[in-house]
Amino acid sequence: MSIEVNNESGVALDEERLVALARATLDRLRIHPLAELSVAVVDERAMEDLHVRFMDLPGPTDVMSFPMDELRAPRDDEEPEPGLLGDIVLCPTVAERQAAEAGHSTADELDLLLVHGILHLLGHDHAEPEEHAVMFGLQGKLLDAWRSDRRRGAGTL
Repeated sequence: MSIEVNNESGVALDEERLVALARATLDRLRIHPLAELSVAVVDERAMEDLHVRFMDLPGPTDVMSFPMDELRAPRDDEEPEPGLLGDIVLCPTVAERQAAEAGHSTADELDLLLVHGILHLLGHDHAEPEEHAVMFGLQGKLLDAWRSDRRRGAGTL
């Protein structure tokens, strides 16, 4: 699986952690091992530009996802398909503020945002209450599994 992190934000962060979490998440979702994912980490100005251009919303946001091949997690009876998942864009300064408000670390917030972005790449959404419940339930399970594996020392699975 090819996972590339490009940090253009000027903020130091643990890129290896992001790669390990993305890989663990994609493995748990049974995404094809030849799938490709790109993660860009940008400053608030760049994120605001993307937010305005693609969502027509003002100000920077925390995460945006840009799917490529419309891959989906396969059902149990299906084989995964290779392809380009797409791009996830993270803004660590927005994540830092959100983490402070939520009472957890910036790294934990970035973990949440990365998994959230991956789920969007795979077609999940949260516009409707039922979609929200499904997406956030899966997001919570994936993050719990990641944290549990890290506590046990499994690291990157």
